Amino acid sequence: MHVMQYEIGLPADYDMGVIEHRVATRGAATDDFPHLGLKAYAVRRKGRHGSPVNAYAPFYLWRDPAGLDAFLYGPFRAITADFGRPPVRHWIGAAFEPGPATGAPAFATRELVALPDDVPPGEAVAEALQTPAPEDDGWHSRAVAVDPARWELVRFTLWTAAPDRVPAGATAFDVLHASTPCLEQLTRGRLW
Repeated sequence: MHVMQYEIGLPADYDMGVIEHRVATRGAATDDFPHLGLKAYAVRRKGRHGSPVNAYAPFYLWRDPAGLDAFLYGPFRAITADFGRPPVRHWIGAAFEPGPATGAPAFATRELVALPDDVPPGEAVAEALQTPAPEDDGWHSRAVAVDPARWELVRFTLWTAAPDRVPAGATAFDVLHASTPCLEQLTRGRLW
């Protein structure tokens, strides 16, 4: 599994209805995209869930690199044509876990954690994978991945509704649409 996200910062007074319309009219285009486990059309809205900014920030769980490549060198041109070329973060998958909630994702959290310098990377990631599942039964799925350029772990959790409590330090997103063509094909549990 490969994880990717780009975040397009938008002005504080930006009409987020423009992004909502974009997703409503174009989001279904990835509903059958090859190799795509999940795409969450995520947004941040200034003042909502503590966000200081407006942003369009979709994230993806790819079954394998072929889908990521096909997307970046193909349909991604629509993003670059409308918003310029944003930096694309990507992580190597470490674990994927489906949750108890089966409805469509409507909310997401992203936690970024620096791996300690004094612990071998494999041990630090193995320890991070021991983090218990959310207590709230409304979580849909979660993915854990590592950026070895920064030695940073990311944990994306999707929810069917906003949880009662967002994890401390997490970034919260509303999910306008989720495409899940190959979700069932993502390997469950620890990936290494």
